[in-house]
Amino acid sequence: MLIRQVRVTPIAFRDPPLLNASGIHEPWALRSIIEIEIADGRVGIAETYGDQPMLKVLEQAKTLLADLTPFDLNSMEVRVRKNIVSTGGGAGVQIELAPGSHTNKNADKVISALEVAMLDLQGQILGLSVCDLLGGTVRDAVPYSAYLFYKYAKHVDNPYPADAWGEALTPDQIVRQAQTMIAQYGFKSIKLKGGVMEPVQEIAAIKALREAFPTLPLRLDPNANWSLETSIAAAKELDDLLEYYEDPTPGQIGMAELARHCDAPLATNMVVTTMEEFKRNASTHAVEILLSDHHYWGGLRATVSLARMCEVFGMGMSMHSNSHLGISLMAMTHVAAVIPGLTYACDTHYPWQEEDVIKGGRVRFVDGSVPVPTTPGLGVEIDQVKLAVLHQQYLECGIRNRDDLGQMRKYDPDFKGASPRF
Repeated sequence: MLIRQVRVTPIAFRDPPLLNASGIHEPWALRSIIEIEIADGRVGIAETYGDQPMLKVLEQAKTLLADLTPFDLNSMEVRVRKNIVSTGGGAGVQIELAPGSHTNKNADKVISALEVAMLDLQGQILGLSVCDLLGGTVRDAVPYSAYLFYKYAKHVDNPYPADAWGEALTPDQIVRQAQTMIAQYGFKSIKLKGGVMEPVQEIAAIKALREAFPTLPLRLDPNANWSLETSIAAAKELDDLLEYYEDPTPGQIGMAELARHCDAPLATNMVVTTMEEFKRNASTHAVEILLSDHHYWGGLRATVSLARMCEVFGMGMSMHSNSHLGISLMAMTHVAAVIPGLTYACDTHYPWQEEDVIKGGRVRFVDGSVPVPTTPGLGVEIDQVKLAVLHQQYLECGIRNRDDLGQMRKYDPDFKGASPRF
């Protein structure tokens, strides 16, 4: 059962012109597909970030699995932490709203990617699903939330035909986006990515969503693009509308002060992304809900441990998302299925993605949830033809690091991207 080979394949897939606090998504999103092959030919798979700094450390990590089996998770982690450097800088753009882009999380990101693929192999060997290996399920399906974005109808450089979603810049257009997404996927809660328009416009969008969906939980995420003063003023209008208020203002200190002025619970994937920040939050009481992400928290087992810590400190838990494909979605689903304290539906960008690398078509949602696989391992396999197509797109697209700010300047050369902007 010794590991024989590790393959890392960078891919690019179409991503819509979704607006956010830093700018706008580029037309191609980058990911890496990891395949770990053992001596009998079985292959475990994982999906992670695909920017240049991540590819560099993944290449370094490939040699660290020599003489290990898929069951040697602790030895793998020790080797990665010893050999993979985590820094505060790096060649890539450090996008504040995307903690996974930060090179100070290099070791955790590599551990997570290798761990998922090794757990997939363990499951295949033992005839057990990944969630069985993590302790067994507490739910048979994992709920996800409709993830709404302000967006343009098409990319400025028209690299491919415009998506079917169309423009979403007004409250009415946001409501129509939500209606379409819920009709297709059956989601039972709604999140709006904010920090894009003037706060009064985003509050109006939340009010329009509440009118259109009077019973569904609503969330707003300004991605720390509102000042503390703006966030406090907005809270007066949002308190009775939101399930939670996510990262409206920068930093734990700012969030702690905001918590004194609003009734809606505060959530984060920005101010608590490391154990050190978790410890500080226990003193500052800045946030009540943690949006975890196994990709940069160190893997599925680390996420289970993080959930226990949230339980100890009386915090709610959900999961953060970035542009991703079906392998990441299934890894999220397995770990979410085993966490009793998963108190909120998870985020996912999956409805925005049209392509995938898995066999049998895209992952299926049922009433807004993903059924938990019962087949061995992750429950999905790579379609090598699709993988080759997306790898070729990577080779041709010219993008090597995410740059939402640079892409936005193609629309507005004077766009500064300063935060907080409102």
